[in-house]
Amino acid sequence: MKTHKLVKDRPKNLNLLTIHQPLPAIASILHRASGMILFLAIPFLLWGLYLSLSSEQAFDDLHQTFSGPCVKLLIWAILSAFIYHFIAGIRHLLMDVHIGEGLKGGRLSALITVVLAGVLILITGIWLW
Repeated sequence: MKTHKLVKDRPKNLNLLTIHQPLPAIASILHRASGMILFLAIPFLLWGLYLSLSSEQAFDDLHQTFSGPCVKLLIWAILSAFIYHFIAGIRHLLMDVHIGEGLKGGRLSALITVVLAGVLILITGIWLW
């Protein structure tokens, strides 16, 4: 296969930190990352559910464990991932029915998603602490 000279000599920027991504791309990447965080949190959440339902003593122990600052931070991270994933999921469902799928609509819906999720995540952090 013959490669054209211009394509072969084109400079390549492989540093992802220097590439400027548009807001819809950032919103989409965050949606995927939050989904991965939720997937990885499933064993932790199931373990907590199991302990909370096994006995009254286990529930009290779990409640005391969850009052620690490190565990509260972990819970806030999981809740933050859930909040963002939920709001971005609604954005994607609206785009599936052709609402906000154009260039302007995509940028506006991405901005609304990021701002609304940020506000709700901040409120959740204040409520949790």
